[in-house]
Amino acid sequence: MKVYGPQDIRNVVLLGHGGTGKTTLTSAMLFASKGVSRFGKVDDGTAPTDFEEDEIQRKLSISTSLAFAEWAKAKINILDTPGYGNFIADARGPVRVADTALVLVNAVSGVEVMTAKGFEYAEEFKVPRLLLVNKMDRENASFSRTLASIHENFGRLAVPVFLPLGQEKDFVGVVDLVKGKAHRYKDESGAYTEEEIPADMAEEASTARAALVEMVAELDEKLMEKYFEAGDLTAEELASALRIGIAQDKIFPVLCASSAKNVGVADVMNFLVDFTPPASSKVGFLAAPKGGGEEVDVAADVDAPASAFVFKTISDPAQGRISVFRVVSGKVPTDATLTNVGRDVPERMAGMFFLRGKEHVKADEAQAGDIAAVMKLKETHTGDSLCAKEHLLVFPPVKYPIPAISFAVEPKSRGDEEKIMSALQRMTDEDPNLKVGRDPQTHETLVSGSGSQHVEVVAARVHRRYGVEMVIKQPKVPYRETIKGRAEVHARHKKQTGGHGQFADIQIKMEPLTRGGGFEFKDEIFGGAVPRNYIPAVEKGMHESLEHGVLAGYPVVDLRVTLFDGGFHPVDSSEMAFKIAAHMGFKEAMDKCRPTLLEPVMLAEVVVPEENMGDVMGDLNSRRGRIQGMNQKGPNQIIKVQVPLSEMLTYASTLKSITAGRGSFSMEFFQYEEVPSQVQQKIVEEAKKAKEAEKE
Repeated sequence: MKVYGPQDIRNVVLLGHGGTGKTTLTSAMLFASKGVSRFGKVDDGTAPTDFEEDEIQRKLSISTSLAFAEWAKAKINILDTPGYGNFIADARGPVRVADTALVLVNAVSGVEVMTAKGFEYAEEFKVPRLLLVNKMDRENASFSRTLASIHENFGRLAVPVFLPLGQEKDFVGVVDLVKGKAHRYKDESGAYTEEEIPADMAEEASTARAALVEMVAELDEKLMEKYFEAGDLTAEELASALRIGIAQDKIFPVLCASSAKNVGVADVMNFLVDFTPPASSKVGFLAAPKGGGEEVDVAADVDAPASAFVFKTISDPAQGRISVFRVVSGKVPTDATLTNVGRDVPERMAGMFFLRGKEHVKADEAQAGDIAAVMKLKETHTGDSLCAKEHLLVFPPVKYPIPAISFAVEPKSRGDEEKIMSALQRMTDEDPNLKVGRDPQTHETLVSGSGSQHVEVVAARVHRRYGVEMVIKQPKVPYRETIKGRAEVHARHKKQTGGHGQFADIQIKMEPLTRGGGFEFKDEIFGGAVPRNYIPAVEKGMHESLEHGVLAGYPVVDLRVTLFDGGFHPVDSSEMAFKIAAHMGFKEAMDKCRPTLLEPVMLAEVVVPEENMGDVMGDLNSRRGRIQGMNQKGPNQIIKVQVPLSEMLTYASTLKSITAGRGSFSMEFFQYEEVPSQVQQKIVEEAKKAKEAEKE
């Protein structure tokens, strides 16, 4: 296929709440540009960018898909991102490499939670933003009501450049305020005829154009002076200033369309080609030389040494790992060899291709600004930098949210543990929001993600792709046991058998350490009461005893055991006998030292809309949370709270319910604290029941 230079490439990321029509818009753009022969639909599973089995079944995008449309002598790279809360963080990588963000808004329901989240992502990465009021053909669709919702959420910089021609089932086209023409669409093919603005819309269009001209004129002092003098701008002046305003992210043009009917889609594509920044103008692609040094902004210069940033990995059981990258500078011909800078290994870009959904379109070369993919790189993962060996640069990887929820997983069939871990590791290659680990205390395999639906989808994909089924359950809380008192005990192990007997005698002192003190063993034996060669056995016995406490069988921490006296038998004493005596003495001392349970307390940050503050604070208090402070961030409040981990296992679903999906939280370990007596009693009883059940 044709090789496009950076000036002819538009990298557009589609953002918006689930159900706003991003995938359908992608289908319409591909159909209108003749990239596909059939207008694929989400409802019947034929959408080119929702091709995974679980996406077809659920009728929603789970991960970002890519496609490209050749239109008006330009190449539009489309990054179709998920819009549901459990999966939207996957959009961060695509936003990082995009030149324009097209934020879709439902014409019926207005700005929804994840639409605002996508808008924030674009702002964070300083990507110019357009807004598309989609689904204008739906019953109860209203451009004016949706525009009011847009202004309420995103401010006055959002200004219409299109007006709808008709509404609901009578939506047949758009009025282009820049060109001053109406475009009437014939059918689903996306073809339209150009005509004068209808007389009954002339006044509305004139008022809207005046608002657009005034907003654009504010961007430039000279234009503002001319606007005050003449009361208007020429079409050329308006278009030129609009391009600059979009590129500088100082104005958010509002368009309208019905992607399902392919009405207005051609106008959207024309606007993207005519007014949004080309890949050649990308700014903010900072990189530091390998080994350190000052960061520089890497320009999309085709004559510079090649460099690329891997922003997505696709794990395919048949084809292996597919690395998707943006060429930041230079040219990358197929079969080129680039250096993975972070891992210091050469990677051959054999069989490079462009993605159009699941279709692979052969690429002979990808120039600066383009997005391409390659299979089976040896060591490359998401976030890696690939460069010509003579000019090694490191592009900072995209930061993803800390997973909000963890589940324990285990194989449905015995013996599949290794298969599950291998499959999960492949899934983490593909999904940077997914974390897999093993709890050293509970010995459970933990899968952490952004919500229960996220982890369920991972389990389903592992089963479908790798043939391994796993059971998902709530993880165990890693409680610990410690002591609050001091005690001295005398432990003697004496057993006579037919041959040599067993004999060991020890006297120990047990006392608490400060929180976090771990375990100390002190040897204060004098005069050979316990021979030196048996003292390590006593210490080892104590260490083994630490693994299971006397209350509920949890590991024991923060105590000191001092061995200060004892006795031995010259024939019957042995290392094993002293280990057994150590176990006996440890248990007796623990019982006398007022044992207690400790629980992990987390430091959590909860981000919630102002109007939900009261309900969220009340819920956190009911979870034994201690509020540490609050900060304002835009329309949201950030609550800092210390709260026991045991109270947060089901918090994700509760927060979603309270805030209608607009809240989020992250947490990290803070410290261990004593469990309140009434809660402790319940934990101990449950542990005893579990132990009895195991015996049965």
